[in-house]
Amino acid sequence: MNDLANTKRGIRPRDAASLVLIDDRAGEPRILMGRRHSRMKFIPDAFVFPGGKLDQGDIGVRPASGFAEATAEAVKRAAASRLKAEALAAAAIRETFEETGLFIARQGDVGDAAGEGWTPFRERGLAPRFDVLDFVARAITPASSPIRFHARFFAANAEAASGDLKGSGELEDLGWYTVSEALKLPVIDVTEFVLHEIARRRKGERRARAPLYSYRNDKPVVRG
Repeated sequence: MNDLANTKRGIRPRDAASLVLIDDRAGEPRILMGRRHSRMKFIPDAFVFPGGKLDQGDIGVRPASGFAEATAEAVKRAAASRLKAEALAAAAIRETFEETGLFIARQGDVGDAAGEGWTPFRERGLAPRFDVLDFVARAITPASSPIRFHARFFAANAEAASGDLKGSGELEDLGWYTVSEALKLPVIDVTEFVLHEIARRRKGERRARAPLYSYRNDKPVVRG
């Protein structure tokens, strides 16, 4: 798909990031998901992973630990620069805390550049951990959509999370769902694709590079 052409025809996608937390302690992996409130403008009532749009305050956040080498290269290809790659990872971790109450962090200083959304981390002397993140995929909303995002999907093992699971109200029915259970929930096609990608990776089937899920004439196209 010519992403630039689609951008010209419609609304420019906003950068966003999500985090897929995976609990591997049982036989089948369980994924942390929640249902978006019915009053939301974008995909109401759909089950999603914690995540949201990139905020200005995510740029320049100082992590407690950097990306593993393979993840750094994968995210950089999907984000065009190391600075933006780190900002997207920070956004995924911040949004996960805001929506679930869970920290993917350890002792550290987020730095003066970190925005207001990082206050809970700063107050606890915590900074985000990038070393536990894997990069799964990215997706761009159809050009015909009135609300568009260019989303990057990270993954981390649930053991990396700390804190008490508690929703902010943005996600309802927040809980851990096996992949097979999650695929039966009301999810959009992008979420379904990421779930299948997680299942593939759990079987040792990894693509050469993280895929892009996008659209041509409103029909899904997978590259990578």
